[in-house]
Amino acid sequence: MSSIITAIPRAQADVLAHGPEGHNTGIWTDTVGVLSVWFPLLLVASLAIGYLWLSLRERGRRGWPIHRIALYLFGSALIIFALSPGFDGYADRDFGGHMAQHLLLAMIAPLALVLAAPITLLLRQLPHRQARRLGRLLHTRFIRVLSHPFLALLLTSGGLIALYFTPPYALSTEHDAVHIAVHAHLLASGLLFAWAIAGPDPSPGRASVRLRLVVLAVSIAIHSTVAQLIFAGLLVQVREPIAEMQAAGNLMYFGGDIAELLLAVALLLTWKTAPSSSRSGHRSSRARHERLARTATPEGA
Repeated sequence: MSSIITAIPRAQADVLAHGPEGHNTGIWTDTVGVLSVWFPLLLVASLAIGYLWLSLRERGRRGWPIHRIALYLFGSALIIFALSPGFDGYADRDFGGHMAQHLLLAMIAPLALVLAAPITLLLRQLPHRQARRLGRLLHTRFIRVLSHPFLALLLTSGGLIALYFTPPYALSTEHDAVHIAVHAHLLASGLLFAWAIAGPDPSPGRASVRLRLVVLAVSIAIHSTVAQLIFAGLLVQVREPIAEMQAAGNLMYFGGDIAELLLAVALLLTWKTAPSSSRSGHRSSRARHERLARTATPEGA
């Protein structure tokens, strides 16, 4: 990404050299470059400020755990650091840096954000009618499918395999649009997986703890296998120096294990009730969320 920043002065030089037509192209290139670098950082920072504001309001009313605030700010800081021009440039130049960025965006930051329970905070802080709408949205078929651990596993581990064993990694080093799409997928799939496995927020039809542990074990096995293949340079569609490949494989193997161990601990700590897989369970879950929405103090209502 830093190549975008360094490209800006070159683009400006081209403007001077090629006249009005080049001037228009240069302005467009500058605008797209600046937005692609800074918009994600501003978005993450804005969401963190919004979470902090809502959580402080909730602490003054019914209380909100300080550790959840710390987790959300920590996760946001990790994303901002991982996407910052300096670190992103390092990740572009060094495959080990790329893997560190991968771990931050796809595993560690999402776990911190999910454990901060942002949906529960929204249910408490939204006006009564909007809270009920959010509660109903959580019970739609789309959300039920989206939150299933198997789909989350497919998106995270399947995306991992697609990235390193097919052309997308090489494309991401050559095209900024693919580069940004890879980052977006890493973060989104990481959030979904952490939410499906250990999220404390309301989740309709949440799978049993046993199933979630099985999915987590499969994910650990896939990550470990991919890490070893990267270390050995076998089958992967990554053409980087051997030393960088080995450093990236080691980081993915040990760093990924630590992140998934933290996820397993979070699952055991956040598990409180039996899954509501039956129809009666769904009704009971819906009733709980409706009650939660009703007990949220309306703002301006």
